[in-house]
Amino acid sequence: MVAGADVRRQVDVIRVDPQSFPNGTPAEKAEDPDLGHAIIPAERYTSADFMAREWAMMWTRVWLLGGRSDDIKEPGDYICTDIGRESVLIVRQPDGSVRAFPNVCLHRGNKLRPEGRGTVEQFRCIYHHWTYGLDGTIQRIPDLGTFPQGAPPEGRLPSLPCAEWGSFVWFSLNPDVEPLQAYLDPLPQHLEPYRFERMAMKRDITVEWDCNWKASVDAFNESYHVQGIHPQLLWYLDDVNIQIDCYARHNRYLIPFATISPRVAVPSSIPPAIDEIMRKAGMDPAEYEGRVTDIRRDVQKHMRANGAKAGKDYSRLNDDQLTDDYHYMIFPNVTLNTHADDLMLFRQRPHPTDPDKMLYDIWTFELVPDGEDWPERPKHQHFRHGDKSIGQVLDQDAVNLPTVQKGMHSSAFKGLWLGDQELRIRHFHKVLDDYLFGPVDAKTAQPKTDAGRI
Repeated sequence: MVAGADVRRQVDVIRVDPQSFPNGTPAEKAEDPDLGHAIIPAERYTSADFMAREWAMMWTRVWLLGGRSDDIKEPGDYICTDIGRESVLIVRQPDGSVRAFPNVCLHRGNKLRPEGRGTVEQFRCIYHHWTYGLDGTIQRIPDLGTFPQGAPPEGRLPSLPCAEWGSFVWFSLNPDVEPLQAYLDPLPQHLEPYRFERMAMKRDITVEWDCNWKASVDAFNESYHVQGIHPQLLWYLDDVNIQIDCYARHNRYLIPFATISPRVAVPSSIPPAIDEIMRKAGMDPAEYEGRVTDIRRDVQKHMRANGAKAGKDYSRLNDDQLTDDYHYMIFPNVTLNTHADDLMLFRQRPHPTDPDKMLYDIWTFELVPDGEDWPERPKHQHFRHGDKSIGQVLDQDAVNLPTVQKGMHSSAFKGLWLGDQELRIRHFHKVLDDYLFGPVDAKTAQPKTDAGRI
């Protein structure tokens, strides 16, 4: 017999009326998909063969987040970003559009630029000085007459699909990919009210983690682990009464902040983390006379009443959005902790060859009040896990995930045994399977096509 507490609803979580903000973020609950209860095989996280199939059937077919539009404002500004075995240049053109190209010289395969940002008038390979224009055309080949075959037949770097949405720039390795807006649907409607274009970057960090990229996606796709890895957050948020919504490719949960988890007793005084929420909202906790269980509602009221005076436009956000975490996952590898005044964005990237390693990007943004100067952009940092702290909560995840990865190699571990609180993980794997094997029967976890599984 397995013993365990069955957490009941011990607190009242007031949800916004979706009709109150008809042009804002949809708040209604999506119908839960029937995805069955099959084990998610451990081999998906450890197998080099599965990793190769992911690359061939998924990574090279979807839209991927490349960077921030603010980083390429002027013609010649570029972002160089790596994904798996590929490196991509995203370049602002003279007409204001963006274009993307493989980051490789067509002569001998040298990379044209290291990963990062910069500004150029042209891209010149340092090896033999082959030179490319901002649009990817070959402008100069030294000693061209010594090449009997002439220049490469197309006379340019191949173009990759590239587009902007939400103040971010996106690219795809698939020349036939569907339009970006169609791929992201329905999330543009959900996220545009947050005004990401008014949020300035505050952190830009890449950390090398010793785990599979999906283990990281999983960790940020459920709140079930809060009571295990992040016990201090039980006096900051309600990890039980959350709303989970699964869409065609993407998913989200809505998790109440500035409140107390039903797993713990309501304290007699304001917890430090909620104290900080109140102060950021412009409230003085020392003068607060209400109950701890009323703070979430009263913070919402205070922000609604005082936002405009502080230069912050909350008019398209509902009351819950003023406190809560509207937490989105854009398939396959982008996690957004979305709040009224800030955004925490995580990009999970696969290692080029090793299924036990990944790159974890942390981008944080803060809303700049109207009339205030735009702050200076932070410098990018890149380091291995353990070299520096990335904050208490993320440090807790970072310490745990390598042990998860090692455990998945055990012969005793057959795969993920998921509960209802982990529905987003099951949905994520269903979407992944649709790319890798074609449509999958949710109840049997078997492909409906003859593609088979690794």
